[in-house]
Amino acid sequence: MEFDDYQEKAVLTDQFPDKRSDGALMIPLLGIAGETGTLLSEFKKKIRDKESYDGFKERAEEELGDILWYLANVASHLGLSLSEIAAKNLHKTQERWPIVPEDGHAAEYFDEEYPEGEQLPRELQISVAEEEKEKIARLRLLPEGKLLGDQLTDNAYEDDGYRFHDVMHLAHMAVLGWSPVLRRFLGRKRKSNPQVDEVEDGGRAAILEELIVAFVYTNAREHRYYEGVKNLDSEMLSTIKRLVSHLEVRKRRTQDWERAILQGYATFRYLLKHRQAILKVDLHQRQLKVIK
Repeated sequence: MEFDDYQEKAVLTDQFPDKRSDGALMIPLLGIAGETGTLLSEFKKKIRDKESYDGFKERAEEELGDILWYLANVASHLGLSLSEIAAKNLHKTQERWPIVPEDGHAAEYFDEEYPEGEQLPRELQISVAEEEKEKIARLRLLPEGKLLGDQLTDNAYEDDGYRFHDVMHLAHMAVLGWSPVLRRFLGRKRKSNPQVDEVEDGGRAAILEELIVAFVYTNAREHRYYEGVKNLDSEMLSTIKRLVSHLEVRKRRTQDWERAILQGYATFRYLLKHRQAILKVDLHQRQLKVIK
C-alpha cells in the first residue's frame, strides 16, 4: 500500500474531521505520545520478563500501526502528504548517512569549466606557524613562502587558539571544493563570469563562510574541539545547509560538511598542541592533513 493511499483511507475514520479546530490536531498529537508510551511499556516488559514474555512482536506491530494512523492524521490536518514527508526524510538521511556512493554531479569541482587560473589548486602545501611573543598565526604558501591571507590573532580576552581558524577554510577547500575566503587569498576568483564572481566568490559569500566558521567554533569549543567525536550535531549541520542554500556548495551533502569540520578540527587540535605545522590540501582525495 502506498503512503498516500493509506493516508486517504485513514482520514475517513477521523472522529474530529474539522481541520480548523486546534483540538482536532491536539488529539492525534497526544495519540502519538500515548501510543509511543504504550510501545515503550511493552518493551519494558520484554526486558524485565525476558523469554517468559511472549507476543512482543505482535504488540509492537499493533502499536506501530496506531502511531502510523496518528501520524497520517496529523499530516492530513496540516495539509501535508505522507508520501512527500517520507521522501524528504529519506533525502535528509541519505545526505547524512548515504547508502549509495555520491553521484558524479555532486562530486564535480565547481570551477572545472573555468580557466586554470580561476580554479582552486587541486593540491597545495601550507605552512602554519605562530609567533610566540605576539600570539600571531601566519599561513604561508609553500614552497615560495608567500603569506596567505592576514596575520591573525585571537581577537579575544583569553588565549583560545582562534588565530588558527583559517585551517577551517582549508578544510572547506579540501573536502567541499569551496571557500570564497581562500579564492580571494589565492587570487582564484572567477572573474571571467561577473555574476559568479559577485555571488559565489564575492564579499557576501566570504562573510557567510566566516560566519559558519565562527558558528561551528562556538559548538566545537564546548566539546573539546571534537576530540574523539565521530558525529556532529544534526541541528548544527542542518543550519549550515540552510545558510548556504543559495550557493553552489548547497550540492554538498550534510556528511561532506561533517567530514570537513572534523578534519579541520583535527588539524586545529594539532596546532593548539604544537603551534606549527605543514599541511597538505588535497582536493583529489578531499582531505586536509598534517604532513609535518
